[in-house]
Formats: sequence, structure tokens, C-alpha cells
Amino acid sequence: MGKVAIIGVGQSTFVRQYPGSIRELAFDGFKEAMQDAQITAKDIGASVICSAPEYDKQRSPAGVFAEYLGLNPQPTFYVETLCSSSSMGLRLAYSLVKSGLHDSVAVIGFQKMSEISSAESQERMGRGGDIQWESPFGTMMPAYYAMYARAYMEKYGTTPEDLALIRVKAGTYGQLNEKAAYRKAITMEMFSDPENRMASPVASPLRTGDCCANADGSSCIIVANEEKAKAFCKKPVWIMGTGAATTAVNLAGRDLFSGLTVAEQAADEAYKMAGITAKDVDVAEVHDCFTIAEMMAYENLGFAKPGEGKDLIQGKETYKEGSIPVNVDGGLLSKGHPIGATGGSQIRTVVLQLRGEAGDIQVKDPAIGLVHNIGGVGLYGNVTILGR
Repeated sequence: MGKVAIIGVGQSTFVRQYPGSIRELAFDGFKEAMQDAQITAKDIGASVICSAPEYDKQRSPAGVFAEYLGLNPQPTFYVETLCSSSSMGLRLAYSLVKSGLHDSVAVIGFQKMSEISSAESQERMGRGGDIQWESPFGTMMPAYYAMYARAYMEKYGTTPEDLALIRVKAGTYGQLNEKAAYRKAITMEMFSDPENRMASPVASPLRTGDCCANADGSSCIIVANEEKAKAFCKKPVWIMGTGAATTAVNLAGRDLFSGLTVAEQAADEAYKMAGITAKDVDVAEVHDCFTIAEMMAYENLGFAKPGEGKDLIQGKETYKEGSIPVNVDGGLLSKGHPIGATGGSQIRTVVLQLRGEAGDIQVKDPAIGLVHNIGGVGLYGNVTILGR
């Protein structure tokens, strides 16, 4: 079969509390992607709707969205892999197009997390762990990643200040991203000031500044076969490789000192499929739900050797002008994390980079981009390689 391309991308502004319905929220991202692709609903062969259902009051949102967005009677699918749902949705869409079953597919990710309280949200996040053997004991997302952070620091001597540098970078670029929920500068002085909120402890060694925030938002990616892509799109971005992996849900079944193995396995698969190595990547979006997650991603993806991720951020190598720009849209730490929409937002950023349309955050002449999206506490791993 021919190649598969992304011909349209869209994203709503990520906000702490969206005033409308989930239909309207999904439409925001869908509308932008359709205008970007310059197509209409009748040109879409199928849709893939992505979210984490424990936050949704609407059961089976795929059917609701298909009706509201004018995508009936085309088939619709629902995909859920926690925080990596819309990256997995892209993998499904790629498969549907590559197989020839459909010539174009819309991948729509969304989450309206403000429909429930923060306390309810944290409790439901905990259910991403095993509800029989783990989450009843009070494990929450910050605590899970704090265990990884503590293990990483013990093994490599990394400090909380090294992690804070990642948040400073996120704030640098979050200010430039009009779609981001948090658009304020962050300084290292904030982390050393006990009166500053950024320095407030959450789960040692992680502080408030090390954690991303919940948000409401949507994203949309339009995927098409080679023939349709060349007919509709002046700057198609090609899907070169896609990798995915899973691991034990219980942390007792893992080695916390090895980072997120699903990222390594998904990256290996994606690199092999694309025929490249980590050295060929010009720009990347990684899943920085916590600063330690970005630090581990540097190494799990092969941008740095184990224990040397801190050297990248200390030397500003992951800034826009560095050797491997990472999360130059502010990442989840600045944008916020509307779970089902996050992967699509990451993909949108890399697509715009490869087109040369990223504005103030544009990296110089990138040809290959990578998206790293993790579901849960390293339960699901997705890596996508995109090429100009």
C-alpha cells in the first residue's frame, strides 16, 4: 500500500474550565483541522474518538460526536489508553488507511476534566493502577512518578534543581503558545523560595512546579492515503514510523531504576519502521506530565545515555536552538493535560514544525519529528515518527 500522511491538524485552546459542552469542545479542534486540510465532513471516511472514559459523563461519546460533527453515516471508533489515547488513535487511523479500508480518517481527542472536582479527578487517576492490588492503598499519579524520581536520583545523582530546569524551559515556551493554559515565566528562584507555590511539596521529591495541571481541551488530526494527501494538501507530513508497547500495571512488577521501558520498546519499533535512529530526529514532543517524565524520556528515546539527561537540560540542548529541541510548545507542564487530547496536541506541534509554520517556536529547518506519549504511569507507550 502507499504512504500515509497527516493533512490537517487542529487544537482547541487548553483551559482550566471550558464553559461549553463536550460536543462544542470537540468541535473547536475539529474545525481547525478541517480548515487546515481544506476538506469537508463528506471527505472523511471514518472517525476515531479518544478519551479516558472515567472522566466523561457522556457514555459512548464517539456516537455523539459523529452526529454533532456531521460524520454520519461513516463508521466511528472509540480508543482509550489513558493519557496516550489520541496517539493510539493515530496508530489505529494509520492502520485503517494503510490497509485500504478507508482513504481518510479523523482522529479526535478530547477531555473535559472540569466536569468533576480535582479530588475526584485524582482518585480516578489512581484507578489507572490496579484497583485490586495497588490503587486502594492511596497511590496517585504524583506519588507514582515521585517513586520513579527518587529511584532515578538515587542511581544517577540527579538533583531537584536539574528537574526544575525542565520546568523553566517549559515556562519559556509556554509564554509563546497561545493555546497553552499556563502562560507565565518560571524562574529557578521560584523553586528556592519556600513561600512560592512552585516550591510547595506534592510528593517528595516532586514539587508543584514539577507537575502538570489538569485542563479541558480537544485536538484533531486528519490522516489520508497518499493519493488523497497529494490531491488535497500542499505540505503533507508523512507517518514514517509508529511504535507501541505495554508493561505490568503494578509497579511491583517493574524495575523503577530503568525508566519507562514502554518508551524504549515503542521507540525501538518506531525507529526501525522509519529506518532512522535517535540522532536523525530534529524536533521532539515528549510526555512531560512531570519533570522527571521528560528527563527519563531523553534517555529512553536515545537522545542521551542513561544518567546523562541532566546534561542536555543543563546545556540547554533541548531548547529551540539546541541539538535536540524538546517540547518547545511548553509541553504538558505549560499547556495542561486534557488526557484524551494530549497526544493529538503533541502531533499537531510536530506537524507545524515540519511544515515550517510554528511561528515563534519554529525550530530551524526540521525534517524529522518524534512524538512520545505515555499512558498512565508508563503502562502504555506510543512513539510516532513524522517526516517532511
